[in-house]
Amino acid sequence: MRTHRFLRLAVLGLTLAYTAPTLAQSFEGLDLAGQSKKKKKGASSKASSKKKPTAKRGKGKTSAPAEDAAESSTATTAPVGNPATPPAAVTTTPVPGATPAAPAAKPTPPSKPAPQGSPGLGLDLTGDNDKPPAPTMTFDAVDVSGKTADRQRLDAAISLFKNDEYEKAAMASHELLGDPKLQGLHVEARYVLAKSLYRMGLYHSSLGEFSKILAAGPSTKFFKTSLEWLFFISRKTQNETVILDEIARYANYEFPEKFRNEFRYLLARYHFVRGRALDQVGQTENADKSFEEVKRLALTIPRTDPFYPRAKYLEGLAFFRNGTNHKDAAAKRGNTDVMASVEAMKEVVRLTRPMAGRTGEQAKLDKSLRELAFMQLARTHYGMQQNRFSIFYLNKVERGNTQWLEALFESSWANYRIGQYEQALGNLITLSSPFFREEYFPEALILKAVIYYENCRYRESNLILQDFERTYLPVHDELDALVKKNMDASEYYTVLADVQKKNKDGLEKNGTDVLLERILRLALTDQDLKKTNDSILELEGEMDLFSNKGDTFKYSELTKQLLEELKVQRTSLISKAGIMAKGKLETELGALKLLLANGLRIKFETTTKEKEFLEEQLKAGGRTAIVKKYKYSVAVADDQLYWPYEGEYWRDELGTYQYTMTKGCIERDTANRNIQSAEAM
Repeated sequence: MRTHRFLRLAVLGLTLAYTAPTLAQSFEGLDLAGQSKKKKKGASSKASSKKKPTAKRGKGKTSAPAEDAAESSTATTAPVGNPATPPAAVTTTPVPGATPAAPAAKPTPPSKPAPQGSPGLGLDLTGDNDKPPAPTMTFDAVDVSGKTADRQRLDAAISLFKNDEYEKAAMASHELLGDPKLQGLHVEARYVLAKSLYRMGLYHSSLGEFSKILAAGPSTKFFKTSLEWLFFISRKTQNETVILDEIARYANYEFPEKFRNEFRYLLARYHFVRGRALDQVGQTENADKSFEEVKRLALTIPRTDPFYPRAKYLEGLAFFRNGTNHKDAAAKRGNTDVMASVEAMKEVVRLTRPMAGRTGEQAKLDKSLRELAFMQLARTHYGMQQNRFSIFYLNKVERGNTQWLEALFESSWANYRIGQYEQALGNLITLSSPFFREEYFPEALILKAVIYYENCRYRESNLILQDFERTYLPVHDELDALVKKNMDASEYYTVLADVQKKNKDGLEKNGTDVLLERILRLALTDQDLKKTNDSILELEGEMDLFSNKGDTFKYSELTKQLLEELKVQRTSLISKAGIMAKGKLETELGALKLLLANGLRIKFETTTKEKEFLEEQLKAGGRTAIVKKYKYSVAVADDQLYWPYEGEYWRDELGTYQYTMTKGCIERDTANRNIQSAEAM
């Protein structure tokens, strides 16, 4: 009996020992032996999955400043999985632009189940070695992530984006957008599409997609990061004003701190452009509100911020506009505003001084802004009859810079006012050189005729006026004909676009084309029109970019849709440019009419003076003279060389000419007569 009892206990012990691993699979933590290593490995894997994803930069990317930061700040999406999926099988969705998480470890295969039909406790030790081995289970094709097939499609598009396959990522995202059943994934899919287009250099197309995300409202995902992308796009486009309307639309929302000052500057620029447009159509009260907003926004930007000088420049222009627009009831206030404008421009000059370590785009921007501030200071002092101060600031504009020719011309008028005729005529020689034959300075000939008239050189004055009429009367007639046609806005732009195309293709131009080219240059002196024209050309360039893409992308439905949207944008911009072009042409037509009228008046005065001179000569028996030779010297400073001008031009001499008046009036009372003549003009 004892032997039989001992055998029963031995069998029971073997049974428990054999079934123990199976029980350990069913109750977590029951089997502590040999499990510590597995648990530590699992804990480490879990901790690593919580690490903050790092931004991934692909080769060949054209990333704007803080671009990747915007991507890494994107909120993760809660996975859309089967409710019956075990929690251990759920994984977080990859963040766009972040490195993918480490793959989850394969689950441990289940232990061998107890054979069916075994008697008693289920122990069957007979014939076990005769059974064929169980096949090994693989998990390579099994989806254990808990995601739906739709979610996996979006993740595949994100993966393509992270692998720099932007064309494929864009098409995959667009395919998801075309399925109305996937409405819950549309915002994220559009976000991937917008970023992919940006990386492909299709900035206007990218802007269109980000605009659609923003239009859905601030409660949607990716709203804040889409706002950030507006700034990235504004730095890539030639004309930042294409972004201004979009930014102004969301002015009441809080922008991320790192973009807040840039946003304030762009919003100030939006109100400045709007205020100037309202002034042009006579809506002064609404324009006042816009310019006040410009000044308010400028005050919100810290002095140490890179956007402060640009905002300060806009503030100075706003003060100047107020000072010149209130001449009657608010004359005292107007003077105060003019002084505020001067101080603002001086601050811009101080902040944009060349500094060691400031190079590249920032240095170029500072130089341009500094030049504009000098020009505005000169014009303000010229308007206040402080001509020598005006000349001082105009001389600060460096030779060869963008505003240099304009500075030479305006300096000529200031020199004329104070009787420095030789310097004024020297500047005009530079403007009339073959190097600047295509530039538009019709008033230069009028000024030259006035100077000769002031020095009793009536015959030369008449010849100059004849040259003026021969050159600019056809331009006036062409402008008058264009304006009287009363065409649609787009047709006015088409006229200018045709001239641009002929210039670009190097086609031969007839006499009318030469006149239209001058009109084009005249119209593009308006900076708002020039920037809008730049945007149109940029849009057309982007449309051409599609032809350089792969065939799959080039002939896709996405490309067709994007091209249609770009055409709509182009049509809108052409209409806007046409309105501005027509307004500019009408303004310049009026100015040219006034110049021609002044030319006729000067011609009449010159003829009258010549008649009086001839009458005096007849009375005196032909011995009376009104012109005498002036005494002059060819002595110059040690760092200069006197060289008689014989009609030739050298590029390195431009801007250094000084014309010597060898003869003029016998009685030369210049001080009062010049000022009176200038005021009469």
